[in-house]
Amino acid sequence: MVKRTDGTVSPILAEDGGDGQDKPRLRYGELVILGYNGYLPQGDRGRRRSKFVLHKRTEPSGVKRSKHYIVQSPQTSKAILDANQHSISYTLSRNQAVIVEYKEDTETDMFQVGRSSESPIDFVVMDTLPGDKKDAKVMQSTISRFACRILVNRCEPAKARIFAAGFDSSRNIFLGEKATKWQDNVEIDGLTTNGVLIMHPKGSFCGGNAKCGLWRECSVGGDVFSLRESRSAQQKGQPIYDECNILQDGTLIDLCGATLLWRSAEGLQHSPTKHDLEKLIDAVNAGRPQCPVGLNTLVIPRKVNISDQVNQPYVYLNCGHVQGHHDWGQDENTGARRCPMCLELGPVVTLCMGLEPAFYVDVGAPTFAFNPCGHMATEKTVKYWANVEIPHGTNGFQAVCPFCATPLDGATGYIKLIFQDNLD
Repeated sequence: MVKRTDGTVSPILAEDGGDGQDKPRLRYGELVILGYNGYLPQGDRGRRRSKFVLHKRTEPSGVKRSKHYIVQSPQTSKAILDANQHSISYTLSRNQAVIVEYKEDTETDMFQVGRSSESPIDFVVMDTLPGDKKDAKVMQSTISRFACRILVNRCEPAKARIFAAGFDSSRNIFLGEKATKWQDNVEIDGLTTNGVLIMHPKGSFCGGNAKCGLWRECSVGGDVFSLRESRSAQQKGQPIYDECNILQDGTLIDLCGATLLWRSAEGLQHSPTKHDLEKLIDAVNAGRPQCPVGLNTLVIPRKVNISDQVNQPYVYLNCGHVQGHHDWGQDENTGARRCPMCLELGPVVTLCMGLEPAFYVDVGAPTFAFNPCGHMATEKTVKYWANVEIPHGTNGFQAVCPFCATPLDGATGYIKLIFQDNLD
């Protein structure tokens, strides 16, 4: 067990660095960052990883709203100075603020997500860049240091609620004078600078029949609103009364720089495992797909790292024919290649397997690939993600490959694969 400075146990550290004596704890679900195919380029370490498992705490760690009051100087108020008191400070003017105190909640566990590596953050999330991330560097992050918090009901694990903003090392949340905030009757609420956006799928994520829902914004108090005109606009959106902040299997959480997928424990039971995906790769390779030019057998790699091996398969993105590496039909001016099977001219890309099981909406053969990155997955998985618009910039949206975050190209964003296999 690894204890942090605030006395709570970090579940991911306990899972990876425990002494093996602990009993298996209930798994609430997983948060998975879009754009990583099963691991971070530098490797998953501690609280920085591509996937974070939420386990039931040994002791409850949740908090709930207790009381609120107005103060003239929030920085010197008792609640702010008390390191054991969770509180949120809403600054109304230079000499007036509303302090909302929180008390311990024995019915919930709290998990916090953000860019900060300070101890209150359970899952450290950095900006996600598209494509190959080995040498990628983010100059200035737009992810909040204490971006959001999730409270899970210890007796009803299906009730995992998300709230904008997280408590810092002093157990405080500060919403400055310029932050968007409002009072409704006696309650006060607000939005963070770049906001926490959520999108619940319409229908069951598992099974492949879900549709993309509408993006909403979640407030510090957990209410749901339509999007602002731009990401950090001062005016809040309209309240959405028929939607709530309870995470569903397949809910997307956008932190303005990284997008997370929530997978519930129940949903993961119906999803493929990494072993299932490896068996699918073996089944494709067992068909001994051939390159029609080199006449060599192609082998889809089972690992993320792609080497320039002679048997590495490539796909023609305009027609879907899978072949090996060769120089036939190359256009010296554009770099495009003419497919020797159908004479279609277009780009060629390495074919590789999507290995993060959480992104799959069903179990089946990897017969489709995303355009232009070449990540293979099931037909329903590829078609689902091709229709999901991920927030981009201040008010834009774009469909991306969930395995590498590359924006999708072409009319559909994917291609059906055509193998020369089972020729015996």
